[in-house]
Amino acid sequence: MITRIKAAFVIGHADGDHRILKDAELVHEDGTVVFVGRDYQGHVDQEIDAGLSIVSPGFIDLNALADIDHALFDSWHGPETRLGLVWSEEYLKDHGPVFRPEEARFRREFALSQLARNGITTLMPIASESYLQWCEDYEDMAETAAAVEAIGLRAYLGPSYRTHVPYTDGERVFLHEDEQQGLDGLSEAVRFAKDYEGRADGRIRTALLPARIETQTEQTLRLTRRAADELGIPVRLHAAQGLYEVETILQRTGLRPIPYLHSLGFLAERTFIPHAWTVPGHRHMPEAFGEGDDVALLAETGTSVIFCPLPAAHYGSLLDNYDSYREKGVRIVMGTDSAPPNMIRGLDLAMGMHKTSTGNRASAQAGDLFRSATLDPAEALGRPDLGRLAPGAQADYFVLDLTGHHIGPHADPIRTLVMNADGRDITRVVVAGRTVVEDREIVTVDTSDYRERAQDFLDHYIASLSISDHAHRTTEELLPSSFPLA
Repeated sequence: MITRIKAAFVIGHADGDHRILKDAELVHEDGTVVFVGRDYQGHVDQEIDAGLSIVSPGFIDLNALADIDHALFDSWHGPETRLGLVWSEEYLKDHGPVFRPEEARFRREFALSQLARNGITTLMPIASESYLQWCEDYEDMAETAAAVEAIGLRAYLGPSYRTHVPYTDGERVFLHEDEQQGLDGLSEAVRFAKDYEGRADGRIRTALLPARIETQTEQTLRLTRRAADELGIPVRLHAAQGLYEVETILQRTGLRPIPYLHSLGFLAERTFIPHAWTVPGHRHMPEAFGEGDDVALLAETGTSVIFCPLPAAHYGSLLDNYDSYREKGVRIVMGTDSAPPNMIRGLDLAMGMHKTSTGNRASAQAGDLFRSATLDPAEALGRPDLGRLAPGAQADYFVLDLTGHHIGPHADPIRTLVMNADGRDITRVVVAGRTVVEDREIVTVDTSDYRERAQDFLDHYIASLSISDHAHRTTEELLPSSFPLA
């Protein structure tokens, strides 16, 4: 099947970078792009005229929430209730998973459908562990793979694992260690990688995705690095994402998180560190945590930083700053890590945050941010066939409608996309030549009851917090409403 799609703007690729083609067309034969330009002369089986739209390479989201988000109930707490969202010691010793297998399976399906609607064609998932027995497992990730295949997305998958779980006595947070749990989780992750690499006609690839650095022992970190190198797959580890974490790793190792990982040989190409903002020189980083250039260590090792502006804004953190990391040679790639996973909103938020932070209106340019969601993550993954629209690349793209009254008049299409548009303006999403979203609706699976089921999941999630709370407060006490309920 040869498909030609015409639009007012096509974001093509030539000479190593994106190119904006006006009144142009994209042609793909099944899952491969064969032509980007004007006046294709070959045979075409299907014609699509997208009119006043942008045809863009699909977004690559390397910290994609494959879950129903918790920010609505945990991103705004003060000291009185914050620790109520951490497991109590009682709960740590005696609990099971909060959700039945079918509920857990649904939360993946729902989250993946939301990613697709927002033009995310390649993802690397992340999910909460707080409602699990300990962490993700092989079966959970197998269900995720099945959902990825059914919806038609492209993904880098692997179950997370950890050796420590946080818990509280109501005054302080502690880390309960069970290294064997982490070692068993790593073994399951390796088994998953061997079983699933290349599934779904190559759309499913694998990665090692250990949980946050403070929930790992040195042994699991060293073994993760070794396994990833032997398997030839990417690694992602959350690090330098909070002051509690930095203090914990300093006490445990005598080093800050990034220098500690460097000392282990963990930092490398195809290694991704989400957030990475708690480094010397940051305005919120205490001088007592020491001096040094942690960002330079990321640059010299080819390690990529995953920037997630949506949760950064919700939880009060910020890279200091996007441009300075890139100027030092660090590749920054984007993640949504939030629901809804509105990548376009995240790009706009990143621009605004950094202009405000630096006082420089030229910071965080739209073109650079767009590269961070397309070309840069593709290059970090070693995938020259992704993140661009050029002959030989994968036919992964979305169509964004520019006719909405809320968008208003357009100028440069990339700045218009970032500043005026929204994920809800995406009308069509295609992955490997297969239409996944058409007329803003998922067409590969039935999502007609997703909203109601997602609400039931979130209600159950919130109700479960009273059980794990050290004080067993009611939902109303632990999560008071913004205004009195009448």
